[in-house]
Amino acid sequence: MIQPFHIAIPVQNLEKCRSYYRDILQCEEGRSAEHWVDFNFFGHQLVIHQKENFIPTKAMTNPVDGHDVPVPHFGVVLSWNDWHKLADHLKSVDTKFVIEPTIRFKGKVGEQATMFFKDPENNALEFKAFKDMSQLFAK
Repeated sequence: MIQPFHIAIPVQNLEKCRSYYRDILQCEEGRSAEHWVDFNFFGHQLVIHQKENFIPTKAMTNPVDGHDVPVPHFGVVLSWNDWHKLADHLKSVDTKFVIEPTIRFKGKVGEQATMFFKDPENNALEFKAFKDMSQLFAK
């Protein structure tokens, strides 16, 4: 079994981000207090912390397979079918993608489905999937 990771990110508008992760990404809400909320982020623990003076940094990018990938970013590797379901859902709610759902490294080692988008506070997220999970760490 893979151990769940924990990530905590700053946000200015707790309620806007709470709604986004709960309603758009469909993450189950866990414990919360006045200035933070836990989420079940696809089996992992995501905590959003309200920081009123937080100023999102200007995103940097790195070229990968013909796309400008936002750095930093975080996300989850999903099953092939779950990735497609999420991509369809995000399209249905008019998500503005940084990188549209696509297949990266076609025909090469590490071929994967990927998509990038941002939450309301400009945090970049990537969700990916492999038809063959043995390719996850392949060289």
